Amino acid sequence: MVKKESWFSGLEWKNLLVLTIAGCINAIGVTMFISPVNLYDSGISGTSIFLSQVTPLSLSVCLVLLNVPLFLFGLKKQGRHFTIYSIYTVLVYSICAWLITDVLPVNVNFASPLAGQDLLLCALFGGMISGVGSGLTIRFGGAIDGIEVMAVIFAKKLGVTVGSFVMTYNVFLYIICGLTVGDWILPLYSIVTYMAGLKTVDFIVEGLDRSKAVMIITEKAEEVSQALIEEFGSGTTLMNARGGYSSSEKSVIYFVVNRFQIAKLKTLVRQLDPKAFMTITEVADVFKANE
Repeated sequence: MVKKESWFSGLEWKNLLVLTIAGCINAIGVTMFISPVNLYDSGISGTSIFLSQVTPLSLSVCLVLLNVPLFLFGLKKQGRHFTIYSIYTVLVYSICAWLITDVLPVNVNFASPLAGQDLLLCALFGGMISGVGSGLTIRFGGAIDGIEVMAVIFAKKLGVTVGSFVMTYNVFLYIICGLTVGDWILPLYSIVTYMAGLKTVDFIVEGLDRSKAVMIITEKAEEVSQALIEEFGSGTTLMNARGGYSSSEKSVIYFVVNRFQIAKLKTLVRQLDPKAFMTITEVADVFKANE
């Protein structure tokens, strides 16, 4: 008899710990910088801020009511672990937001406790701080905004990218906010918040120093490959290839370096094979299967 797998089996405590921190960080960015001056975050977080302004519902309640159904809707597509991690982070985010706004002795009713009513500072730092929370959530297996799940599910069907789907949603959100409040200054500053958060998420998820993948097409594959291994202390991958124009047999060397090693690599390859052809592309992440 096969033992049925528990709904919570396979979850990692390290991930849950980081996701707890991520939810708290996101709450700090939104409740102490963005929401006090009536700016709007992106996605469901921004929608929740808007609804908390025009309805009796609080920010924390809106976050749960809007996010949880979206994550459950995407359960089949995203998987059990992703859904649990995401809902857990949203709950932490909501509880922490409630503590800051309603329990702790912090006045966030009309201004940021740290940046006052300076819209630019609130937009930049609110976006960056909430971006750290969102980036950590993505890096450790979840998401803090249900719109990202909807983007993954529907973007391909609509013929757009995931990024375009999210951006379009945010543009419509900011337009609706501007029409409702009758003022376009806050929605425009909210775009600054969105861009600051987006760049911060990229930094957290992908790192500052992204690796570079190099493909070298050469007739001296063994010589070049050995030189790369000795110079950089990393392995190479060799693939057989045939020139489309010349029909001559060639080899392709696949090699990963960091951006500081690119100049040295170019010089080395040119010395060994001046006719070699190289392409260099960015790599979002590098890991071994056993890590």
